[in-house]
Amino acid sequence: MATLLFIIPNNIKKGEKLMDWDKCKKLPWNIVLLLGAGFAIADGVRTSGLAEVLSKGLVFLETAPYWAIAPTVCLIAATITEFTSNNATTTLLVPLLIEIAKTMRINPLLLMVPGAIGAQFAFLLPTGTPSNIVGFTTGHIEIKDMIKTGLALKIAGTVFLSVLMPTLGAYIFASKAGV
Repeated sequence: MATLLFIIPNNIKKGEKLMDWDKCKKLPWNIVLLLGAGFAIADGVRTSGLAEVLSKGLVFLETAPYWAIAPTVCLIAATITEFTSNNATTTLLVPLLIEIAKTMRINPLLLMVPGAIGAQFAFLLPTGTPSNIVGFTTGHIEIKDMIKTGLALKIAGTVFLSVLMPTLGAYIFASKAGV
C-alpha cells in the first residue's frame, strides 16, 4: 500500500505524487517501526498459540463477580499496553474477552470496554502510543517523569472505570453482570 503513495498523483501540482523520496526521508520512521513491531507482536502472540495460553490463564475471571472483573481486565490491558502499542493490545485482548464473556453469559461489551479503555492507559513508557514516543524523542521528557505522572493517571483511570462499568456500564448494556 505504501508503494501506491509514490504512484498516485496528488492533484495539486501536475506530475507530483502523494509521496516522493524527500518526503519519505522526513517521516518519523522510529514511530512507524515501533507501531509495526507492536502489531507484529500481537500477531505473533495469536499465531504462536500464546493467546490461547493467556486465555486459559484468565479463566479465573469466569467465576469472579463482575465488580472485581472490570478493574482486573483494565489493569491487565493497562499493563500489557506499556510494552506493546495500545492498538496491538486491544487486537490481542478483545477476542479473549469475548470468549470469557460468552462463558460467563454476560454481554461481551462489559469486558471489552474496560479492556479497550484500559489499553489506552499507556502513560508510563514511550512504547505505548505514538504520542508518548513523540514526546519522549524531544529529549525534554525522561522516563522517570513519564512514570511519575503516568502512574497517577493510570490509577485514577482504573478507579474511575472500575466504578463506572459495574454501575452505569451494567445499566447501559442491560446485562446480568452479577453486581
